[in-house]
Amino acid sequence: MMQRRSFLALGGVSILAFGATGVRAQTTPAHARASSPGGVLTVEAFTDNDGRPMYSVLRQGRVVVAPSKLGFLLTDAPAIERGLAITAGQPVTVDDTWEQPWGERRFIRNHYNEWRVVYAETGGLQRRVDVVFRLYDDGLGFRYEFPDQPALKTVRIGSELTEFNLAENGEALWCPAWEWNREEYLYDRTPIDAVGSAQTPMTVKGRSGLHVSIHEAACIDYAGMNLRRSEATNFRAQLTPGLTNAAVVRQAPFNTPWRTLQIADNGAGLIESSLILNLNEPNKLGDVSWFKPMKYFGVWWEMHLELKTWNAGPKHGATTENTIKHIDFAAKHGLGGVLVEGWNKGWDGQWFANGADFSFTEAYPDFDIEAVCAHARSKGVQLIGHHETGGNAFHYEQQLEPAMALYERLGVHSVKTGYVADAGGVLVEG
Repeated sequence: MMQRRSFLALGGVSILAFGATGVRAQTTPAHARASSPGGVLTVEAFTDNDGRPMYSVLRQGRVVVAPSKLGFLLTDAPAIERGLAITAGQPVTVDDTWEQPWGERRFIRNHYNEWRVVYAETGGLQRRVDVVFRLYDDGLGFRYEFPDQPALKTVRIGSELTEFNLAENGEALWCPAWEWNREEYLYDRTPIDAVGSAQTPMTVKGRSGLHVSIHEAACIDYAGMNLRRSEATNFRAQLTPGLTNAAVVRQAPFNTPWRTLQIADNGAGLIESSLILNLNEPNKLGDVSWFKPMKYFGVWWEMHLELKTWNAGPKHGATTENTIKHIDFAAKHGLGGVLVEGWNKGWDGQWFANGADFSFTEAYPDFDIEAVCAHARSKGVQLIGHHETGGNAFHYEQQLEPAMALYERLGVHSVKTGYVADAGGVLVEG
């Protein structure tokens, strides 16, 4: 039985000034600040002389994130980026413990101060966007919340203006974004000011030794966030494109994912942080005892090493013989599953160009899926299915029901899907 405890209280906030009129908001910057429960981190929220929404982050009095912009470019309405006034509420302290259904730790403490800052236009459409901060001693998350309002019913976001203006240079560990056909490139270790466009998480070690990891949490019905260095050590959120010129189309009210900053003296502190887990949404599935975490390996690394191939031929990796060898190894060493890539027809030729040749129910002649699954069951090992689509979602959806019916009949409970596609050419219509 989970033991749960919680404590809520009003925390301290310092409001230095805020503009009450459009003229004042554009001539006198407004500042407010709030801190984490132990006073380790402090966030300052403010507007500049043009009424641009801004924030900064301090750790034990030292600037970690220098003044950074907030806001949005919309595809069918004026940008939300200037002419705003700020109103800051009182932080609320939450101290709660919850139980993970699986994971590194069974019980997770969720101790933070939540602080709502309202940025409202002083003229024009008089739109409003709230920024909600959750301040932990080991980092913070913030997200935008769009309330129901007359001038902003349907929100079409072209770009976020969210910045992470790191206060010091140093070393970055990052994986490039927007490369040719996948998101599986090697990590680079470079000076921070040599990063181009990066996937998240991006981890940096400043010259002082301070470690910061930038990521996101609770990404639901929203475009994924990448990071583009704009200048020096300043990064801007870069949203994954949508089907139109808008990366995100949502009906208000709604909120964005959390933009997260984990901050620690060393790498171990980042690993031990529960910030991302705490900011993700709670389990809504109820009893999840049916889900069994496992360690697995399989037939795919041989292909990356060019010892085997996905396609048919003399070096084909997904053969009955090779898969049974992997199953026997898994059984001997206590591994729960074996993933097999390249078992199904369609890998010959330029499959990543359009994905139109894939069959998700027909195996290559040298892969006896019935025999392989029977052998896996006899050894107490799970066969993990694989569906590479080549980015052709429409083609995949036409076969989805018979493909899943085949796996269900064979006792395959887990399926890995892939979307490798040249130049991001995902096809969603026939």
